[in-house]
Amino acid sequence: MMGRWVWFAGVVAAAGGAAQAQDSLAARGNEVFQYWCAACHAPGPRHPGTQALDVLYKGVKPAALEQRTDLLPELTRAFVRTGVSVMPPFRKTEISDADLDALAAYLAPKP
Repeated sequence: MMGRWVWFAGVVAAAGGAAQAQDSLAARGNEVFQYWCAACHAPGPRHPGTQALDVLYKGVKPAALEQRTDLLPELTRAFVRTGVSVMPPFRKTEISDADLDALAAYLAPKP
């Protein structure tokens, strides 16, 4: 009986650790977004990336990236590394792979 409680406590602790790691990743992703992306992609009329996406999507999808629910991490990584339209590509010396993973996780659909 005691073994089951120890096992259960281990599972709960692991789940809590995973949740904390995910929260930490999301917090870092938010920092990366605010530093590199918000100037163009935050909500509002003074953000050229948001304005361009608003014209492109014509209200079918949210134009502000943080409001999207369809940005798969692979898509975010591809756009950041290769650029799209007038958005420049970002090199690993600008946005590291770890920061890009955090950004992609931050913008990814939430369960």
